[in-house]
Amino acid sequence: MNQLKPMLLTSLKNYNRSQFVKDVTAGIIVAIIALPLSIALALASGVGPEAGIFTAIVAGFVISALGGSSVQIAGPTAAFATIVAGIVAKNGMDGLIIATILAGVFLILMGLCHFGSLIKFIPYTITTGFTSGIAVTIVIGQLKDFFGISYPDGVKPIETTEKLKAFFENFSTFNLDALIVGGVSLAILILAPYVLKKVPGSLPAVIVGILMVKFLPLKVATIGNLYTISNSLPTLHIPSMNLSMIGDALPNAFTIAVLAAIESLLSCVVADGMINGKHRSDMELVAQGAGNIASALFGGIPATGAIARTAANIKNGGRTPIAGIVHSITLVIVLVVLMPFAGMIPMPTIAAILFVVAYNMCQWRTFVHLIRTAPKSDIIVLLTTFILTVVFDLVVAIEIGMVLACLLFIKRMSEETHVDSWTYVDDDTPDVDEHLRRLPLQIRVYEITGPLFFGAADAIEHIVVKDFTTCLILRMRSVPALDSTALNALQNLTKVCESKGITLVFSHVNEQPMKVMVKSGFVDLVGKENFCPNIRAALDHAEKIIATAK
Repeated sequence: MNQLKPMLLTSLKNYNRSQFVKDVTAGIIVAIIALPLSIALALASGVGPEAGIFTAIVAGFVISALGGSSVQIAGPTAAFATIVAGIVAKNGMDGLIIATILAGVFLILMGLCHFGSLIKFIPYTITTGFTSGIAVTIVIGQLKDFFGISYPDGVKPIETTEKLKAFFENFSTFNLDALIVGGVSLAILILAPYVLKKVPGSLPAVIVGILMVKFLPLKVATIGNLYTISNSLPTLHIPSMNLSMIGDALPNAFTIAVLAAIESLLSCVVADGMINGKHRSDMELVAQGAGNIASALFGGIPATGAIARTAANIKNGGRTPIAGIVHSITLVIVLVVLMPFAGMIPMPTIAAILFVVAYNMCQWRTFVHLIRTAPKSDIIVLLTTFILTVVFDLVVAIEIGMVLACLLFIKRMSEETHVDSWTYVDDDTPDVDEHLRRLPLQIRVYEITGPLFFGAADAIEHIVVKDFTTCLILRMRSVPALDSTALNALQNLTKVCESKGITLVFSHVNEQPMKVMVKSGFVDLVGKENFCPNIRAALDHAEKIIATAK
């Protein structure tokens, strides 16, 4: 049950004033980083700017308080932006709330069922493919605001391909003022890390963007032009729902849950490496579920562990969940005091911030490295997941990517399973090693190598018995696993041997295959006496059978 114990309880056992000061400092710094990012990600998700801050406040607090990581910082992330935007466009805010609540329930169930360790079975090529694909969709989605493009009334593209098409079709409405503001903001974001070591680049970019629009003759859209800004605290909102709405929300909920689980646990793994610690994956999933439910009920959007904000927390001295809680409390103060000024932030500046977010998450170096070095099957999965994420959506990409990865894995494993017949020698065979054991012609030996499962069951068909064969030995020391399909193939072989009067003998059957054989009654069918611990015992047993037959 230790896996389901919040890390906060463990962290407070030896807590002291020095660590409290470090946690408070780290929490405030992370809140400053989270503020513009939360607003930008909310706008990219097709919701109001407050929703992003509500998410960071509510989900960030709950996940830090209940989480299985001592340093995880949660909130809205870029991975959800395109998914959320699609849900809002098709099903409205109530549809998003229902999907997020259901996703939270799925995450809690995953944690309670100890699924935390199963996330590692999602191939690296799939996570890299859809992460890079999401980065591309974010960039495409922000081209409109960065260049100040105007769309005709009624044109509200949802899919990434539709956004790209609408961008080029309306490029004639290009606004040079927007490009200037966006270009300056982007330059500040790129250069800031080299000049301002302690200040996140998004903060000076936002300030300079506001000043440019305020004091220069630049006609650029701001958040206030498009959204009504409020500094009200998040309030409870329970959506109206019915079975039809729940049914429609289930696929989206599953996608949100899987993505939240993957991203949060990846963030935990990265954090573990930075602090030389160990997170509790099952508790983290439960916390993510509770955090997403709370976020949805209080006007937020889906949340998960944010790798960049978690890393910033660690670098600034945060070592306990107190830092994450302080981060949420700081954002509450910022929401009340500074939120009205958010309406002055230019949309091209928001686009520039998201360009940098997309670049940081795209993993292009990893992507290129995999293309150059990975096996062909992995490259196929990588490119398929990437293309499907961009052209369709993450649901399709993960589903087809997983199916394709499984099929290619099965094919690869089946190629590793083979059945080889021993070479027969006699007194006239030249250059025979004196240590080789000469066998009677009536004994035929086959050695099976690799797992015997449904993808490799046809390997049994390669076993051929001659008319003069009296005893067939199957050497299975290199067979780690056996499934029902392969067992059925062995049963068919047994029937063939019985019809020809051939005794089937097994040598060195490993633990798992033996359990399958015993449970199915196969051992009784063949005869317990025909199962030998090693090849020497099997050969001796076969020679006795031949001698008895004479």
